[in-house]
Amino acid sequence: MPESTGAVLRHAALPDIDPRTLYLLVKLRQDVFTLEQHATDADLDGRELEATTTLLWLELPRSESAGASVPGDPIAHLRVLREADGTVRIGRVVVRADHRRGGHGRRLMVGALAHAREIAPDAEVHLDAQAHLEQWYASMGFETVSEVFLEAGIEHVAMVLRPHRG
Repeated sequence: MPESTGAVLRHAALPDIDPRTLYLLVKLRQDVFTLEQHATDADLDGRELEATTTLLWLELPRSESAGASVPGDPIAHLRVLREADGTVRIGRVVVRADHRRGGHGRRLMVGALAHAREIAPDAEVHLDAQAHLEQWYASMGFETVSEVFLEAGIEHVAMVLRPHRG
């Protein structure tokens, strides 16, 4: 599906997300990870509750009512975590099935990497990529730093994006 130019990139900490949007983000993750991919581990692990976690998502706008903007429908989502060792971790990257191959995942990742540079300019960015997406992440500068391993019953590889040093 071609990328919708109307998709808006949003980011917020958990307490700042309206309940409807939060519900739709969790439902999106459930639909993909649990129902579609049959992940064997629980998706909700408590990390969204950490004060340093930021959720990013792309949403399609909904109608405006009485001059007030109504939150849109999320089509892609991820989280950015600050780790105790100073690194940044991107995880739970998901794009709704009917919006894949439209550039939404890349746009979301570009936003996440920009956010990572804002909060920790010199930090490495880590992620555990589903193995079939290894080359996609590599195209954004990530390098593979592990062999294939199972996470939630799905093959993954650990990847890192090192900061540019001048």
